[in-house]
Amino acid sequence: MTDTRDIERPIEPAEPVEPHVDPPWEPPIAGTEVEHLSAALDRLRTTFRWKAGGLDADGLHAHVGASSLTLGALLKHLAFVEDYYFSTRLRGESPGPPWETVDWDAHPDWPFESARDDAPEELYALWDGAVERSRARFAAALAEGGLDQLVDEAWPDGARASLRRVVFDLVEEYGRHTGHADLIRESIDGLVGEDPPADWRP
Repeated sequence: MTDTRDIERPIEPAEPVEPHVDPPWEPPIAGTEVEHLSAALDRLRTTFRWKAGGLDADGLHAHVGASSLTLGALLKHLAFVEDYYFSTRLRGESPGPPWETVDWDAHPDWPFESARDDAPEELYALWDGAVERSRARFAAALAEGGLDQLVDEAWPDGARASLRRVVFDLVEEYGRHTGHADLIRESIDGLVGEDPPADWRP
């Protein structure tokens, strides 16, 4: 009787393993501080844009319950925050149009209030343009002095903020408003989820 343990068996070819590719907004698993901070901000930006994306005027101006907050208002507010953080806070410069002509003393909530009069394509273009400018300004600032550099913004006692503080403040701002966007978007058409589909693009 043959002992089958002594018979050499052909080695089965291994199944090919598809390389794992993270979506472009996924932070690195072991990067530098700058890489992680930049990617964390961009993941929040991407998630917010996904939650606010692809809507008509009715969708962008819908609100939940007694709250007046809308996705259109958040798009315009965050567009202002992007321009303000990376121009006024960073360099002490004007945030540019349309923000520089607003009477902020008379209308402190102008981005929220005026968004109802804007068409969807205007709101999306406003946010997309502001984010593009912010990325370029942030990259230029990093090249000049890294996260430790002091920005133009100063506290009442004269202490100046670092670039790191400005970016962390923006992460906090997006974290808060992306949570708002989650609830508003689900109430509009039932869209839920933590991250966009891997192939999603605005």
